[in-house]
Amino acid sequence: MATTLTGLHFATTTIMTIVLRWLGYIQTSHLPLPDLIKFVLFANLSIVGMNVSLMWNSVGFYQIAKLCMIPVSCLLEVLFDKIRYSRDTKLSIVVVLIGVAVCTVTDVSVNTRGLIAAMIAVWSTALQQYYVHFLQRKYSLGSFNLLGHTAPAQAAALLILGPFLDYWLTRKRVDAFDYNVFAVFFIIMSCTIAVGTNLSQFICIGRFTAVSFQVLGHMKTILVLVLGFIFFGKEGLNLHVVLGMILAVVGMICYGSASSKPGGKERRSYSMPSDKSQKHGVVLSDSGELDEKV
Repeated sequence: MATTLTGLHFATTTIMTIVLRWLGYIQTSHLPLPDLIKFVLFANLSIVGMNVSLMWNSVGFYQIAKLCMIPVSCLLEVLFDKIRYSRDTKLSIVVVLIGVAVCTVTDVSVNTRGLIAAMIAVWSTALQQYYVHFLQRKYSLGSFNLLGHTAPAQAAALLILGPFLDYWLTRKRVDAFDYNVFAVFFIIMSCTIAVGTNLSQFICIGRFTAVSFQVLGHMKTILVLVLGFIFFGKEGLNLHVVLGMILAVVGMICYGSASSKPGGKERRSYSMPSDKSQKHGVVLSDSGELDEKV
């Protein structure tokens, strides 16, 4: 019931945005319907694609697919935003990819349907994360505002289609699940944590870019490995895993340093801002104050 559970995550996020709007923390804003539909399509394809990719592929190939999101996100920024990366920035990204691959990729087996699912997951996820940054910049939306537009639409789509997709993938009906006290408790806990996860993604990508979010996001992978070794034993811990984790962390530090330097990551062409765009910039700054507090 992974897809349906994700729908519950966004339903909980929707409730959070409604409460914040009622309290006056989220101002009224506008997001055109075509852009909303495109975003929801990419986002929901990403969710379903990642779940299906994990089911149909080996864990090793699933990790490789996740690593492919960084170069795809770089490609989108180069094509659409005319971003130019310095040599040091490119090298730091390569170091991160190698480090994470060394400590996570083990068995790799590929099949046709798994490959198709992985390709859909990679491209839809990269497009969804690119759109988070693009829509905030284009329409001067803060992270809370954008989440307030997209979460209800995603929740509705996933709660309607989720039970059918979950049955197709697992041959188990959502309503036949044993909803005991412990299961309900962990579902509520999962939904609560998901609110913070969704919000942090929008804030991070809005403040930086999808590429930065992907690079730094692999720190989560390293922390999961470290906590797993601490709490569940050191089985699987060896020298090349440790070296891979160290290499990945070093790459992340180098990426932060290289991308923040002049010329590390910049647009190829610039245009003089008009009065209208300057006004939009003021609005974006105001709407981002709540993000900074978070």
